[in-house]
Amino acid sequence: MLPDKFKALSEAVFPYVVDCYRHLHAHPELSFLEFETSDFITNQLKSMDIPFRQGIGGTGVLGVITGNNPAKKTIALRADMDALPISEETGLAWKSLNNNVMHACGHDAHMACLLGAAKMLNELKNEFEGTVLLVFQPGEEKAPGGASLMLKDGVFDTLTPELIIGQHISEDYPTGTLAFRSGVVMASADEIHLTVKGQGGHGAKPHLCNDTVLAAAHTLVALQQVRSRLCPPLTPMVLTFGKLIANGETNVIPGEVKLSGTFRTFDEKWREEARGHIGRIIHDTCSAFGCAVDIEMPEGYPCLINNEEINCKSKQYASELLGENNILEFDQRLTSEDFSFFSQRYPACFYRFGTRGESNQHMGRSHTSGFCIDEKSLLTGTSGLAWIALGFLNG
Repeated sequence: MLPDKFKALSEAVFPYVVDCYRHLHAHPELSFLEFETSDFITNQLKSMDIPFRQGIGGTGVLGVITGNNPAKKTIALRADMDALPISEETGLAWKSLNNNVMHACGHDAHMACLLGAAKMLNELKNEFEGTVLLVFQPGEEKAPGGASLMLKDGVFDTLTPELIIGQHISEDYPTGTLAFRSGVVMASADEIHLTVKGQGGHGAKPHLCNDTVLAAAHTLVALQQVRSRLCPPLTPMVLTFGKLIANGETNVIPGEVKLSGTFRTFDEKWREEARGHIGRIIHDTCSAFGCAVDIEMPEGYPCLINNEEINCKSKQYASELLGENNILEFDQRLTSEDFSFFSQRYPACFYRFGTRGESNQHMGRSHTSGFCIDEKSLLTGTSGLAWIALGFLNG
């Protein structure tokens, strides 16, 4: 299909995408509670006569578009569905109608673009060979991650994709651009939760207590050696604790102190090794102060890996549609994404589409109450996703 003809179709679908985006933005739902969102998506698929399965991994949806010779090739396209516990302050006419829930990470845009791409691909299904799987995934923002639950629930047991494509908004790049990168592009993420326990008591009689606050403080300091002395110097990682609760008083040493943090890295081998170091240091430090400690360190999200061949081809197809000047490369970042579960199992490409334009240049960044996208970016997000899919199907 010629890019000009395709662009005309994408522009015709664009108003539909904007309508979907505004509806989804106004009706956000938290992780694993995306019931109305799931129903909205299935109603859209019904209106396009696209068959689907609902309730995968909780509220997940899988739509299926079959072209000519459906068995020739199967690819998957993914969008996440959940919102964040943030009270919106954008002043938009389509701002959130749900108290303290907001699409502040662009998942509304991801869903709208995938619905738009589905509409385009469904209209073009006589022009490609193969099958397209539409994955609408719950719970990206919350462990254990909706991607892992959908996989455990057999989302691809009947139809297995040869590759999977995902995208994410980025206010770092201007509207009309897509950004790619091969290899490990996002970090693993493991949560760490500690409860330091000891004999509490009067602050004037510390010799009769186990000072849980002091033990917790020394534990935080001791854990810094994981980065400075145990981690290979050229291996990126962060170990950050952002929560410490010690419900004592000026003269009361509490019986327990709770800490929570995150450990992230780009190296899966080091990840496994570091988890052992972290547990040992926590236990030994608390023990030195006569305190016991409960440690919860569930296995979180793995590293997100972009397959070099799939990424390069996706970048090539995007360049054909948008022009080389609108194709960028994004930097590695120690943020995480549960699309990584898909990327660990299937050749994958996870790219970013720019959402910075005139309409939102003074708005807040993602994960803030003032966040919003430039709606014009939805055209690139939709057409780019559909064009890349066609490239793989017809390639």
